[in-house]
Amino acid sequence: MNPDLSPAPPSQPSHRRIFRRCRAVLRSIPLRSSILFGAIIFGSLVFYTTFLSPRGLLLRKPQDWHGLSQHEFLNPDLEYTSPLSTPTTPAEIPLPPPPPPPPISNVLTVEQIRDIVASTRGFFTRDYSLGLGWNNVRYILDAGVLQANLLNRTLVIPSFVYARGCLYNLSVCADYTTMVNKGDAIGWDEWRDLPYEQQMGFRIPITLMLDLPRLRGQYPIITASEYLRLHGQDPATESSSGFWSRDWYISNPNIFEPNKTKTPSQFIIENHWFDPTGTNRVDYIPQAMKSRGKWERHSEAEIGETAGYWPPEDPTDISNLLMSAMPEGRAVMDWYAAKGVLRESRAGLEVDVNDDNVVEGVLHANGWEVLHTFESVLGMEYAKTVVQPMRQVAPRSTIRGFIDDYYHVDADVVVLAGETHLYRKPGSILKGALRFTEEPARAKFASMVVHSFVFPPKVLDLAEDLANRMREINDGRLWMGAHMRRGDFIRLGWAMEPTPEAHVKRVKERLQIGREVLEHLSDLSTYDLEGAKPDLEQVTLSPPLPDDRFYVATDERSPEGLEAIGDAGAVLLSDLLTMEDRRAFGWPLMITDVRAIVEQAVLFHSGFFYGHAMSSLAGVVTNMRAARGADPRTMMLD
Repeated sequence: MNPDLSPAPPSQPSHRRIFRRCRAVLRSIPLRSSILFGAIIFGSLVFYTTFLSPRGLLLRKPQDWHGLSQHEFLNPDLEYTSPLSTPTTPAEIPLPPPPPPPPISNVLTVEQIRDIVASTRGFFTRDYSLGLGWNNVRYILDAGVLQANLLNRTLVIPSFVYARGCLYNLSVCADYTTMVNKGDAIGWDEWRDLPYEQQMGFRIPITLMLDLPRLRGQYPIITASEYLRLHGQDPATESSSGFWSRDWYISNPNIFEPNKTKTPSQFIIENHWFDPTGTNRVDYIPQAMKSRGKWERHSEAEIGETAGYWPPEDPTDISNLLMSAMPEGRAVMDWYAAKGVLRESRAGLEVDVNDDNVVEGVLHANGWEVLHTFESVLGMEYAKTVVQPMRQVAPRSTIRGFIDDYYHVDADVVVLAGETHLYRKPGSILKGALRFTEEPARAKFASMVVHSFVFPPKVLDLAEDLANRMREINDGRLWMGAHMRRGDFIRLGWAMEPTPEAHVKRVKERLQIGREVLEHLSDLSTYDLEGAKPDLEQVTLSPPLPDDRFYVATDERSPEGLEAIGDAGAVLLSDLLTMEDRRAFGWPLMITDVRAIVEQAVLFHSGFFYGHAMSSLAGVVTNMRAARGADPRTMMLD
């Protein structure tokens, strides 16, 4: 008979059976008494730690975990150290707690949201310009991560962004995600006079565009809809424009707040306070710099444009020379320009201007300071790359520290008002929206941009498959790629060439230069970027041949234009995608903005990349290729 079907023996009470089995096992093991005693001790310790200790569940007080109004300094004697900066700052700035552990998914419980916020001093948010393209929105988010981190606050970001188009008829994408009139949703008139199809956009979850679990595994970040849930409000009431609703968002108490009449307090950093004309906004002012310039905090408790001031200093001959050489309308000068002024001055005869430490000492003695930022591309700030560090100098009196002015704000919510991404004077459209007073802080910001703020895994996985297909097309050789920005650039008059034929000819000319670079590449180098290791494929794989196919990412949509680009030897995204790819990725691949980030991720893998200096997309590709270890000579922006 099948043993499984045979009659079962008479059963004994379950607890008695378990006890007898355990006793039999213990009797069969040497040192059984010691093991049993150790188990009892361990179990007692776990029970005490979990339930009876001051940090345990039974004895924990509400104020120990809701934490949203508890802004007391953790330890006023500790110096502030930020994950994005490692300065020696004033002693009144406390050490922030470590970031929360990575959430398991994009969907958080209110308890998880609470725990993220409880590790910080409250919330920081901005008026986000959701009418901009995704790459510009991500630059604003980069800056937001930095600014919230400097203030030890949880960053609140939009839970959605607006995609500009559908690959097919609008109604097809509208079956899968919300279609909106962009002008009505955002409040801009930019699209009002365009055809109906160009006025419409699609509201998509921000998690389609970035790996949010990865980002907030390292920095405390929640979405606006999560903020609303935490305060007992309907997530559907999130602002459609991306601007922070000054009244509605602080009208309800946090659901864990025992005092149900206590609504969040709020402080607004007015837009004109951030970087007024003639000033330089920096991350913080080091104590040594404060001592040199005798910086003083305002005695009044009220906070406004700035929390401190520099007493007037008598001008010197050198400071006057530097001021006279300052570019018109600017409050900052490039390092090498300042060295040139000193070399031509009387000071150049007395000191060694080739010694940077000596030059820095001369600047300090004459009321100037060294600041750190990133090189622009061809003198323009559209690409916003973070791969080429640079130094600048500025009069000490122009410097305003973000930490120094706003860290001590004791409000639940701090809001940076208005637009700080566009419409700034030349030289102030900055990565991170500010400069850094110490080089390590600049380096850590760049590291965050390229290593933490990345595309979702689904995008990266598909892009890697497509990149491998490009290599197969060229028989395993390195392949080259380019970005042909058409679309809005044609309407704005910013396209590099007027027709697709002329544009793809330009691309081929630049890629010919790239092929020659790859043919002669031997000793690899990388950009000065944390964690960048040389990509050995650049020298282990064969270089492209003259007639090899090349990849083109483009928003050209006309059939004639796409045909002209393909006839020139280009491979397009549609040439590489399979039906299986589309099914596996799902409906978001119909959204043009999602396709655009897939194309960017494909270009990360190219042996050589050519793009436009006026394109934020080219900047993202350059940043991420640098993170992969691509040699600087294998990229060209013009």
